[in-house]
Amino acid sequence: MQILSVLRIVGILIMGFSGVMLIPATVALIYNDGGGKTFMQSFAIFLALGTTLWWFCHNHKERLRARDGFLIVVAFWVVLGMLGAVPFLLSEHLNLTLNSALFESFSGFTTTGATILTELDSLPHAILFYRQMMNWFGGMGIIVLMVAVLPLLGVGGNQIYHAESSGVEGKNDKIRPRIAEVAKLLWLCYFAFTVICAIAYYLSGMSAFDAIAHSFSTLSNGGFSTHNDSLGYFNSWSIYLISAFFMLLGGVNFNLHIAALSQFPRKTTITTYWKDAEFRFFVFLQGAFIVIFALGLYINYHGMSLIESFVKSSVQVSSMAMNSGYTIFNIDDLPPFMSMLLVFACILGGCAGSSAGGLKMIRVLVLWLQSKRELLMLIHPNIIHPVKLGDNVVPRRALENIWAFLIVYILVFWASVFAAILCGMNGFDAIGAVLSTITNTGPGLGSTSQNFAGVPDSSKLVFSFVMVAGRLEFYSLIVVFMPAFWQK
Repeated sequence: MQILSVLRIVGILIMGFSGVMLIPATVALIYNDGGGKTFMQSFAIFLALGTTLWWFCHNHKERLRARDGFLIVVAFWVVLGMLGAVPFLLSEHLNLTLNSALFESFSGFTTTGATILTELDSLPHAILFYRQMMNWFGGMGIIVLMVAVLPLLGVGGNQIYHAESSGVEGKNDKIRPRIAEVAKLLWLCYFAFTVICAIAYYLSGMSAFDAIAHSFSTLSNGGFSTHNDSLGYFNSWSIYLISAFFMLLGGVNFNLHIAALSQFPRKTTITTYWKDAEFRFFVFLQGAFIVIFALGLYINYHGMSLIESFVKSSVQVSSMAMNSGYTIFNIDDLPPFMSMLLVFACILGGCAGSSAGGLKMIRVLVLWLQSKRELLMLIHPNIIHPVKLGDNVVPRRALENIWAFLIVYILVFWASVFAAILCGMNGFDAIGAVLSTITNTGPGLGSTSQNFAGVPDSSKLVFSFVMVAGRLEFYSLIVVFMPAFWQK
């Protein structure tokens, strides 16, 4: 284990993160409504900490192994979440406990979108922009992690995605194995989509500040907003539809985005997307969820037209299914069938290699195909019927990985529920809160349907751990707690 080399890299990352503090500090200068001092202090603290850590380890550049990679991933997200809480603690406009600040920070960087803040409209622009920026950087970090880093370490949803050969010519060839090149392509794609989203929001009536801020949390599927009423504050059909489109766009595998864009105009973009089995499954499920929810709105809300039902269904279903966190309805006020439909959608999540959370479409698709195979083998016991994605057979190791992931998912879920109950929550609220944090969705059920301000302070640490575990897909976090990981 190359601990000093890992610390050197973490020091560099902290120095880079210190520079990010200058962005909200600039926003504070523009709007002159407070907050600048908080971020300049944070900049100085982070720069000093990162520089110190790097200086004492700068001579250690040993070759890193897979175990070191796991440690870097976990250290980066844990350290980032902890440091991200510092501006909340230093702010004169907030009065947060340490656990509350940590919760808000981890929620932002893991793009969960759950919040303990209740008076967003009265906060300085710098604080609001910082929260949105956390979503944006966290969303890109997750995409790079899932597409470029974890597959090299042998884990992550994208490992299963690469078992698919859906006829997209050169799809994997376009993504070279070097992380730097992958990250560059991903950043370009992510940034371009964000700019387009911000322009669309602005043209639909948002202020420049709100348009930029919400584009950050829309494409990242983070769900933070600059207003207490979230997207409902704007009450605009065009904004709802733009939000739904870009949340779904962020929920598609970014490998596929890059492949589609790189083949244009030789092949039409739609054709490239449609040849992907995961994408087709994704479109089918999201379309079905939106239509069913829209019919539910139309039937249960008599003053709502069919078109309005579809528009509001699009944004609410997309937000929950992509684990974003935007809301225009209180989930607890919806009819039980519609509430459970949203919960089911958030568990499934988006595609592998996307900014969405949940189980991931590729895993759900493989489980569905395997279930069909098992039923067929009950009728024809001697038949040879492998699970296939496109023209490729899904390896047995990939199938085992899915079932192991599902078991770990369930175990962590219930362990977290019991931990939240021990912290003082009742059973239903604990289940709803853990469900929203483990899927990185944001809104929960019961007392956490609007925010997490009322949960016990100690439970916020539980939920912070759950958010990180869900975002890192469990293995890369849990593995560092195993004794064998630290043995030579």
